[in-house]
Amino acid sequence: MARIGLVTVLFKSDEVLPGFFRSISQQTHREYILYLVDNSENITTDALISRCQEDFPVTLCRHIKTGGNTGVAAGNNTGIRAALEDECTHILLLNNDIEFSQEDMFTRLLETAEVKGESLIVNRIFYYGENKLWMAGGYMDEWRALGVHYGYNKPDRPVYHVPRYITYAPTCFMLVKKEVIEKIGMMDERYFAYYDDTDFVLRATRAGFRIWYDPSLVVLHKVSSSAGTNSPFYVYYSNRNKIYFIRKNFRGFRRWFALAYTLVSRVVFWLRFDPVRRKKLIEGLKEGFAMKP
Repeated sequence: MARIGLVTVLFKSDEVLPGFFRSISQQTHREYILYLVDNSENITTDALISRCQEDFPVTLCRHIKTGGNTGVAAGNNTGIRAALEDECTHILLLNNDIEFSQEDMFTRLLETAEVKGESLIVNRIFYYGENKLWMAGGYMDEWRALGVHYGYNKPDRPVYHVPRYITYAPTCFMLVKKEVIEKIGMMDERYFAYYDDTDFVLRATRAGFRIWYDPSLVVLHKVSSSAGTNSPFYVYYSNRNKIYFIRKNFRGFRRWFALAYTLVSRVVFWLRFDPVRRKKLIEGLKEGFAMKP
């Protein structure tokens, strides 16, 4: 029987956990294990998780403490390894700052995976509390080294309701067959945070796996609830990791074009930033070039 390993990484997750647990507890498919990989440095407590479990009981929950912030990629890998050891047939990588109301979400994901033979499945994602899309599938722009979201920041429209194969999606809610992990390996932990999922998805598609976009399934996303979209942390790691991502995954003229595009576009960001973010931007770019691909 198909069993899903739900892998989520906790970090400053206190406010979002009740909604997250509520969404999972409503699922009609009960063959799953929830792996709470705790990077939260004692911010998220056992008591909070126990209270969520009491209010919104899930079938089976494993709280794995890492002892500190090991990063998103390493946290996901910890949960993936645990799921494979428990003989889960599928891994659902999901943020805990999401909610979903469809009670048959897991059932329909598995039906698509098993009946259609899909290895990677994603869905339509809205901003929480808004009738505005965050993602309706996406594509990999290798010239700019960007994973581009279809429908980003736009109202929902019929064009986004068409199921199809896509070439990119983030892993904030992605069902992955264990065969994908077995073939391409784990996430690259050197990213720490940001671009780790872009790298994972690119490796999967280059290995021959396709991403199926199912718009009939809907998730609400409380975007950047832990780190912020323009924090010094984000500025440093997003820029460091983009340079590393380009140098690791591209060759020849495409690599040099992507690097040139990135550096030129960062001039615009630098002009907009305050001194703290300017410093983090420069530090990130330098470290990205220093990292070994």
